[in-house]
Amino acid sequence: MAHSIADIAAAIGAEFVGDGALKVGRASEPHQAGPDDLALAVNPKYADGLAQGQARAAMLWPGADWQSLKLKAAIFAPRGRLALAGLTALLDHGPAIAPGIHPMSVLDPTAQIGDGVAIGPFVTIGAGVVLGPNARIASHVSIAEGARIGADALILQGARIGARVTIGARFICQPGAVIGADGFSFVTPEKSGVEEIRETLGQREDIRSQSWTRIHSLGAVTIGDDVEIGANACIDRGTIRDTSIGNGTKLDNLVHIGHNVQVGDDCLLCGQVGVAGSARIGNRVVLAGQCGVNDNIFVGDDVICGGATKVFTNAPAGRVLLGYPAVKLETHVEMQKALRRLPRLAAKVAGIEKVIQKS
Repeated sequence: MAHSIADIAAAIGAEFVGDGALKVGRASEPHQAGPDDLALAVNPKYADGLAQGQARAAMLWPGADWQSLKLKAAIFAPRGRLALAGLTALLDHGPAIAPGIHPMSVLDPTAQIGDGVAIGPFVTIGAGVVLGPNARIASHVSIAEGARIGADALILQGARIGARVTIGARFICQPGAVIGADGFSFVTPEKSGVEEIRETLGQREDIRSQSWTRIHSLGAVTIGDDVEIGANACIDRGTIRDTSIGNGTKLDNLVHIGHNVQVGDDCLLCGQVGVAGSARIGNRVVLAGQCGVNDNIFVGDDVICGGATKVFTNAPAGRVLLGYPAVKLETHVEMQKALRRLPRLAAKVAGIEKVIQKS
């Protein structure tokens, strides 16, 4: 579907100049744009790409000389990525899931299905499930008994929603995610080697055989409104109380949330983040890719952790952390500077030793 420049500008709350009636069918990088595309050049560094493409309209940075760029229309985006969010929402038609319930899906007769749903083939919905209005469920999804999912959910191919999981409105679940698997919780009849090491920080009196006894997961998972779960992410159910994810939080692909974890509102957990059991994550926390959070600790509100940071102890609110183990960002930078100076320092020490030996 084509949209006019004027309509796009109105939809994203931006200003336009030139021919507002000009229509574009899709967004494109400047150098690849055709005459019916909207070129995305929200930074001056992309201006050269406009000359290589054939775009007649573009989304530009504020103050750009759109006429010298030989455009017939332009949209000015003071905050480029925010404008991009609005534009992509306008142009994204979403997955093609036919309205109604596909005949090759299986729904328990006690399930409550809201109005306006679209359920694809090979979906299974268990006993007592409550599915809110306008939900869209792609193929091969399973929703186990007692789960409750709010309005306007989008659950994509192969996702698994476990028993008694509760999810709020406007939920987005990417393919292959598993929400509500059992927690990874085991205990030994006698004190285990792991318990002993935690107490002594390295000393072991005796190494002996041991076996693991399973602790069952009686809790479930509670997820707030406007949450998105990435592909192949896993959220374990709680042991007694529910594992919880707050409103507006976004989990990237391959994120793992352990049993009993509490994640606050509007957090951003990037790819391959792992949060161990019973950890508590505050509000607006950002964990970059491959961050790890130890079990039974607290990460305060507004903490930002750089990529591959490993958080072993409580992190105060507002702290910016980096490294293994996590330290303040500025401390980590100084440590890396010192580490790079070590070879020169070693050479100096060796030189001093030679002088001393000769004297």
